[in-house]
Amino acid sequence: MTSDRGTVLVVEDEPAILELVAFALKSAGWLPVMAETASAATHILQRIVPDVILLDWMLPDESGLVFLQRLREDRERRHLPVIMLTARGEEEDRVRGLDKGADDYITKPFSVKELMARMNAVLRRKAPDRAKSLLRLGMVTLYPDTRQVVVGESPVDLGNVEFRLLRFFLSSPERVFSRHQILDRVWPNQSEIEERTVDVHVLRLRKAMGDAGFMIRTVRGVGYMATDRQE
Repeated sequence: MTSDRGTVLVVEDEPAILELVAFALKSAGWLPVMAETASAATHILQRIVPDVILLDWMLPDESGLVFLQRLREDRERRHLPVIMLTARGEEEDRVRGLDKGADDYITKPFSVKELMARMNAVLRRKAPDRAKSLLRLGMVTLYPDTRQVVVGESPVDLGNVEFRLLRFFLSSPERVFSRHQILDRVWPNQSEIEERTVDVHVLRLRKAMGDAGFMIRTVRGVGYMATDRQE
């Protein structure tokens, strides 16, 4: 099952809220994936990388804040945009959520229009390249919603980091990025990551892409760029 916009993981234990959010997301072209507990959400994140997470503050097995803190400590998934769903309207509670790494919050009860507006605002701010449903350059096609990469007519299996790296490059073809710029976009909020990490994953990406690996071009003394021009 695919979507036009992408995938949203909804972590919420109230059936009425789940039904409302699922209907709103499907109507807007998103694919909702539901989890009623933090444990279920953790298992889902081992299989998929959603574009956005809608996270309830109060869950049956642990608080949304604890789940959020674990997510932000996860090297592979800490970049994911998270919007807290909460019945708590006090300023102190909202500040706690933002301090733990939430990108925004929305207080119950909320309207569908407000939810969509906040999701779009978070994506524009944190992951503008995710707004595109399909990215193509030369013989390479990337589908963000299904996490599929095809070279010519052959599917390519990429790890999470290599997938994010390729999506970043394809979002801005023919543009040169320094290693520092790539770190900021592909490994956000991870100051301990060294620039040589970029080189390692670019090498892995090229190898996985086979004959199309030339498209990730090294610009000596600067960084990398994606191009379909052969030299």
